[in-house]
Amino acid sequence: MKMRKYMRGITLMELMIVVVIIGILTAIAFPNYRNYVARAKRSEAKGALLKCAVNQEKFYLQNSRFSDDLTELGFASPFKTSSETYVISIGNVDRNVDFTCTTTYQPNDDEANKCNVFSINDAGNKTSTPYTDCWTRRR
Repeated sequence: MKMRKYMRGITLMELMIVVVIIGILTAIAFPNYRNYVARAKRSEAKGALLKCAVNQEKFYLQNSRFSDDLTELGFASPFKTSSETYVISIGNVDRNVDFTCTTTYQPNDDEANKCNVFSINDAGNKTSTPYTDCWTRRR
């Protein structure tokens, strides 16, 4: 039998190198992806709050009072963001003076410890807990 001069295929060492490279790329990419998804969900909650505030102002112009009912503002009750991670509610409503729209994070995961609750009131004051800079910071 005649031996071939060149063997075709890959060796186990080459395969292991590829697996290690893929593992390193995954270790770097996955946390960044999770942070990106969390920021997108927070942005979605902020947008829903701004929409709630705008609808409250429109309702006030038409009815000379603020509403404590989401259905009067054109939302479903309970009103959830499209990713269903935040639930929007209206609280602290003095029908003739002020309102506060609030979102609360629903899943019980690591993100709940970062930016759990966002709120905006009739004066446009934006608050968040437990971190106070969730409206502006990119975590």
